[in-house]
Amino acid sequence: MTQNNNPPDWTRRQLLQFGLAGMILPLAASQLSNCQKRNLLVMESSKQVDSRATEGQLLSRPTRPTTTALTELHPLGLDGQRDGFVYVPETYRADQPAPVVLILHGAGGDAEGALKILRHLANRFGTILLAVDSRQQTWDIIRGGYGPDITFLDRALAQTFSHYAIAPNQVAIAGFSDGASYALSVGITNGDLFNHIIAFSPGFMAPASQSGKPRVFISHGKFDTVLPIERCSRRIVQQLKQAGYDLEYREFNGLHTVPTAIAERAMEWFTQSAPDKVFHS
Repeated sequence: MTQNNNPPDWTRRQLLQFGLAGMILPLAASQLSNCQKRNLLVMESSKQVDSRATEGQLLSRPTRPTTTALTELHPLGLDGQRDGFVYVPETYRADQPAPVVLILHGAGGDAEGALKILRHLANRFGTILLAVDSRQQTWDIIRGGYGPDITFLDRALAQTFSHYAIAPNQVAIAGFSDGASYALSVGITNGDLFNHIIAFSPGFMAPASQSGKPRVFISHGKFDTVLPIERCSRRIVQQLKQAGYDLEYREFNGLHTVPTAIAERAMEWFTQSAPDKVFHS
């Protein structure tokens, strides 16, 4: 494994191209050990992926469902080993488009664990939850560059959009820890799809480009020793504010976790703030 002292070159070039060089946090070696706690690895796979995936771009969009789907909790059925789940609240009705949250796990985690962060709130807020497994231990951008995880996310979103009536003005991407960093990165890159981003204890953000202006919710524990708040969320928040993003930021007295009250506030914020938007054709 090779540890880089700076973000990957492809990210830096893309950020310069789109005028976003200031949006990626500096990840010097000292910060990697204290903030990110993950190695940025050079991509070892030569597997060909769609060019849009390498740019972090998702193609799927909400549309009118074409099939009848299951409710409650069920697996995606897209991969035999690393798959995911959809949870559909008991209040769901096909004639009433529902909010949806794509939620991403932290390093070494899985979709089931990510789902637990918000599942107890899904019925209360009438929100569909989509949780997927990363292709490897953590998300591709943290391992060196966008690609296989974007491709799988697109497949999961496409299937969900084809099965359920989704409100296009209430599509969120959320995550915890590494998943929060990935949610910020993918959400900013695909702001024309995600109008809300929820990041619980993120370490950094590395968007490939910028599209739209999604609203952002960030939370972080003041005593987090895994991703220290001073080097992570406080820097991220400052950069997002400077870039003009609509932001709600919550600090709490705690460690590297998502308190129930924070999860509840995030769902309230998401379901009560929806920009006007119509169905994609």
